Amino acid sequence: MTPEEVGQRLVALLAPVAATTSVSGGQGYARATVDVPPASWGDALRAARDDAELRLDFFDWLSAVDELADGFDVVAHLWSTAGRHGVLLRTRVPRDAPSVASVVDVYPGAAWHERETYEMFGISFAGHGELRPLLLPPEFEGHPLRKEFVLASRVAKPWPGAKEPGESEAGGGRRPIRPPGVPAPGEWGSTPTPAGAAGVGEGPRGGTPARPARERPPRPAPGAAPARPAPGEPVAGAEPAAGEGNA
Repeated sequence: MTPEEVGQRLVALLAPVAATTSVSGGQGYARATVDVPPASWGDALRAARDDAELRLDFFDWLSAVDELADGFDVVAHLWSTAGRHGVLLRTRVPRDAPSVASVVDVYPGAAWHERETYEMFGISFAGHGELRPLLLPPEFEGHPLRKEFVLASRVAKPWPGAKEPGESEAGGGRRPIRPPGVPAPGEWGSTPTPAGAAGVGEGPRGGTPARPARERPPRPAPGAAPARPAPGEPVAGAEPAAGEGNA
């Protein structure tokens, strides 16, 4: 079934409930998306599972989206192992009293997901019966995935990157750090690195100048034999023997 056919079939099964269908993006991974009222949440998932054409027998995941003043969207993704098609089911609950029916009796695998959504967003699932803490310690207060939740790390220490408006008034970025063994810019060149331009380890004046190049004898012309040194004359480029040159 195509995503359009999946969405239309589920809307027809829920009639006369005011359900709407659309198709998500993703090209080959597009999904039928069906929005239902909160009162029809459990019926929608049960119809998707039990219908002979849809056969959405696999519960994939459930989570929520904070829509601020508009409330919360509860989203579930179902998949058909036989038909190889899926559907995104959504319902919107109010922010002041976010609650929707649990679907553990339809898909037992939803128990873990509902507990996490309750913990992170504060959305209650009526009929679950065991919405105890799952990821956070019992003494934790608040719901971390709500958009108004203030991260404690931002209060204790300003974010140095200031990537988001209002995160930090200091601005600026972090000092670049080179991988181990990589020389500072200019360390192997002829121009010292300006002070503070690179990372740590160059000293107060930055990088060091390059070593002076060793002088080499000129190459002979093509086809010419190299000149042989006279008897007793030192060979060019050879190191002096011990004791020589100190007389």
